[in-house]
Amino acid sequence: MRWVLLVLFVLLAACGGGRAPTPQPRPQTDIRQCLMGLERAGVRYRSLPDRHFGGGCQATGSVQLLDVGVPVTNLTALTCPMAAGLADWSRTVRQIARERLGSDIAKIESFGSYACRPVNNQTGGRLSEHARANAADIAAFVLADGRRITVEHGWGGTDPRVRDFLRMAHRAGCRRFAIGLGPDSDRFHYNHFHFDMGRGPYCR
Repeated sequence: MRWVLLVLFVLLAACGGGRAPTPQPRPQTDIRQCLMGLERAGVRYRSLPDRHFGGGCQATGSVQLLDVGVPVTNLTALTCPMAAGLADWSRTVRQIARERLGSDIAKIESFGSYACRPVNNQTGGRLSEHARANAADIAAFVLADGRRITVEHGWGGTDPRVRDFLRMAHRAGCRRFAIGLGPDSDRFHYNHFHFDMGRGPYCR
């Protein structure tokens, strides 16, 4: 009987008692290398303390972007790889805007980055990458000539140049992030691009 109990104990320990495995923190060397990459690219940022908010929500190894060449609104904590991808993406999007719309981008508007919530805010769903500071939602672009291009109205709008710009911006995000979602993905993304560094690749 004693050995049966021992075997049961080992099996339960191996499967964690039915609980999902705890995400492992990124090695400090990886974080340092990422931060050095931001500095080499001329990206200004502020390092943030590691924070755990309960329920799996956390912001570890994260930064707040201060300057990626243009202002990006509403960004708080971002993992360093997510921040690096966003900074690189913003440079490409500015070039696309100059080529397709004849104007540089003066500001990028986001719906935010960190948020402790499930996917698509659906109760009972799995935890969003936003809850790990590993995602950002992009809603609009303000051009230097005063025009404001929104995902909501521009994606299916009447101006072919705007439609092309937004689709190229979306594809550029898909090349840099594990997940890229836009208005063609589902009803939850009719008005923004969702980019994250979770499990992928997936682009829609």
